[in-house]
Amino acid sequence: MLSVNQKISGLCLCLAIAIPAWYIGQLLPLIGAPVFAILIGMIVGIYHTKRDKTAAGIAFTSKYILQLAVVFLGFGLNLSQVMKVGVSSLPIILATITTSLVVSYVLQKALKLDVNTATLVGVGSSICGGSAIAATAPVIEAKDEEVVQAISVIFLFNILAALIFPTFGDMIGLSNHGFALFAGTAVNDTSSVTATATAWDAIHHSNTLDGATIVKLTRTLAIIPITLGLSFYRIYKASKSGKQGQSTFSLKKSFPMFVLYFLLASVLTTVTSSMGINTVLFDDLKILSKFFIVMAMAAIGLNTNLAKLVKSGGQAIGLGAACWIAITAVSLLMQHLLGTW
Repeated sequence: MLSVNQKISGLCLCLAIAIPAWYIGQLLPLIGAPVFAILIGMIVGIYHTKRDKTAAGIAFTSKYILQLAVVFLGFGLNLSQVMKVGVSSLPIILATITTSLVVSYVLQKALKLDVNTATLVGVGSSICGGSAIAATAPVIEAKDEEVVQAISVIFLFNILAALIFPTFGDMIGLSNHGFALFAGTAVNDTSSVTATATAWDAIHHSNTLDGATIVKLTRTLAIIPITLGLSFYRIYKASKSGKQGQSTFSLKKSFPMFVLYFLLASVLTTVTSSMGINTVLFDDLKILSKFFIVMAMAAIGLNTNLAKLVKSGGQAIGLGAACWIAITAVSLLMQHLLGTW
């Protein structure tokens, strides 16, 4: 009974932080509710002395509510629409994703960076920012500080992209279609893709937002192979350890079933839409997924040591900058080679 009360108390604390963060995020979408949830969580965490009464609920939120958020995220993906419109952008998407992952891997090895942080920054930069980090963190068993570092890095370069890319795209002579591809492949988070494309539309009186959004949704599908690949890699490493039964244990523990549920949710959305059934409920689940991510970020913020984060954050920012610059360059290079500029 005590454990249940602790879980409920922790859940309520995360909810109490998530609600104001959600509304502030609506007012300042470029920053986003997850960032505000982390910041508020860290501040509350400094003064939260009765952690034994909420620890179980906070841990539950940061793990299982986060996984549920990823599953619900699948209800926002209509695979037929993504494949119909987004397939033309696949070469650029694959090139930028590969670039980010290779850069993060090489720099992690060369500079001996924290493996989990490098993985989260690389995946977040290459796929879809906070959502990709949310999906990857449980698979690699990332610590809360590592998740916060990665989210913070993504936030920083989202801001820079939204401020710089519209003017930069104008300077180099991108077409409306070219900028849609550029924003969709070189900006990390969905909200920031929207902000960047909207800024371009305001200047050029165009409609690049729809194209950029579809390209971004196509990138989101990479969550599936990336998380499954990381899971199987962890299982492989466990099997190489030589410990009896370790491989079987890792398979049960590490395989991300929630990613498969995410895929099933996407398939259900696609099939339902193709049958002409009203999918308004799925829209609500998509919104709920975003709120659950905010709740999970509140929990992660509560468990984050601010002083430690500031002390070790420089390397993550440097890695994020390298990934961001490389993705930007490759996105433009691929457009030039494919003639979509």
